[in-house]
Amino acid sequence: MERVLHTYKITKYFYEPEKFKVLNEIDLTVYKGEFLSLVGKSGCGKSTLMYVLSTMDTDYEGELEIAGTRVTGKDQNFLAAFRNRHIGFVFQFHYLLPEFTALQNVMIPALKLGHYTREEVESRAYQKLETLGVKDQALKNASKLSGGQQQRVAIARALINDPDIIMGDEPTGNLDSHNSNIVFDILRELSQNFHQTIVAVTHDEEFARRTDRVVEMSDGRIIS
Repeated sequence: MERVLHTYKITKYFYEPEKFKVLNEIDLTVYKGEFLSLVGKSGCGKSTLMYVLSTMDTDYEGELEIAGTRVTGKDQNFLAAFRNRHIGFVFQFHYLLPEFTALQNVMIPALKLGHYTREEVESRAYQKLETLGVKDQALKNASKLSGGQQQRVAIARALINDPDIIMGDEPTGNLDSHNSNIVFDILRELSQNFHQTIVAVTHDEEFARRTDRVVEMSDGRIIS
């Protein structure tokens, strides 16, 4: 199986109010097409780990490799470009630009990447919106969409550059159970049919139980 993400003994300290080990020698390997959920009580370190895995937080000991590239020790410019190409993000809050249309929101990361013409980016964006079942909402302002539609547009945006991995931080945390199920089913389909790798932090036990693998954390360690 192809390895998409690998960590070796990732350790991280917080220094306020006093020195405290928040991540303790984390070894984790995630494979292509795997849908993994990261669970644990509040304060167990799962969100901190997600920030390290997403290359947003570089202040740690140990090694991080994504898509065959060792990203530990790389500078911020390299990491910003790397994230845009290799990692898609889906958060609890969709972070869409309200005054832009759904289509424009989805196009942003691809325009930033600069690998495609504007026409190609637009065509790719329509394609992703269609996959997510919201193509008919493409020209509506993001502020006019329902919560469930907004989250689907946010997933389309995360997919636009065909990332190696999607990182979800409570991707259904802001949705009712009906829309949570829709978003979960979309993520499940992306992993099963499109071999998209997904790592999601979640408090939702039902969500976690339905993923391929549950990694549970406690006190900065992986316990199962």
